[in-house]
Amino acid sequence: MKIALDTNRYRDFCLGDPVVLDRLQLAEQIFLPFVTLAELRAGFQCGTKAGKNERILLRFLSRPRTSVLYASEATTRHYAQLFYQLRQQGTPIPTNDIWIAALVVEHGLHLFSRDQHFDHLPHLSRID
Repeated sequence: MKIALDTNRYRDFCLGDPVVLDRLQLAEQIFLPFVTLAELRAGFQCGTKAGKNERILLRFLSRPRTSVLYASEATTRHYAQLFYQLRQQGTPIPTNDIWIAALVVEHGLHLFSRDQHFDHLPHLSRID
C-alpha cells in the first residue's frame, strides 16, 4: 500500500505510536506531502528542539521507501475540484489539507491522518 502521511501521523510516529509504526512498516511506499513537510518545519521553528527534530526528519526522509511529494500543474486541478466540492457541500477544511487531499487523489494514494474533516471527502482513500 502506498500512503501519504499527514502531519499528525508523523508526530504519532515520533512518539512511537505502535499503530503508526506498524502501518509504516507495512507500507510499500511512504509519501510526505510538501505541505506536511512545511507544517512540520514550521512547528520545529516554534519549538525548543528545532535541530533535533530536523535531524529526525532528515533520517526519516532518507529511508528508501520515503519520498517528498510536490504539487504539479495537475495537482492544482485536483485542488480546484476538491475546493469546489467542499464549498458546495458547505464543509470547508483547512487550505493545507485540501492540498494534501489533492496530492492523494492525483497519485492514487491512501491518506494516513487522524483529521476527521477529511471525512467530507468520501472518495478520498484513507487509513486510520
